[in-house]
Amino acid sequence: MAKGRFRKWITDGEQLRRLQLLKAVPLFTGLTRRQLGKLLVKLFEKEYRTGEAIFREGDPGNALFIVLDGKVAITHAADGVEKSLATLSAGTYFGELALIDDQPRFASARADEDSVLLILYKSHFDQLIEGNKALAIRVMGNLLKAVAGYVRVVQARGSIRPAPPRPSAPAAAEQPPMPAERGRR
Repeated sequence: MAKGRFRKWITDGEQLRRLQLLKAVPLFTGLTRRQLGKLLVKLFEKEYRTGEAIFREGDPGNALFIVLDGKVAITHAADGVEKSLATLSAGTYFGELALIDDQPRFASARADEDSVLLILYKSHFDQLIEGNKALAIRVMGNLLKAVAGYVRVVQARGSIRPAPPRPSAPAAAEQPPMPAERGRR
């Protein structure tokens, strides 16, 4: 995109609104306006009607979703019962683990009301970070922080426990000599 057209495009009201939304998404914290603009052109916009499935549990993970307008329900089936995990509104995101790997979705997502989502496919993300080291480092660092936060929440719920601390190694004076050293003393 030529520099003049980029400026005109980025000052368009709707594009500016999307840019401001991206700036507020924790996954993109620390990106410059130019980097956010590069990200914005990789996003695909899609409308979903109330009750429409965005993806189902077990589907392959291939994209990150950002709620531009509306509300999205995230649910997980356990013992044949659908359990609500979260209701997301404008400015929130989900499906971010798809940017790391292509594992099946752990949960389902559906529009709770008419919604507009911005979608970043893994293939587009890979194109974006290729040759853009600063952007890649920033987004992947933010993604790691998000994953660490999820692990802490699960730990706090008692679902998993941190590994017990390893016993500290004895001080050098207390350590028995190594087999090769025994003959030297």
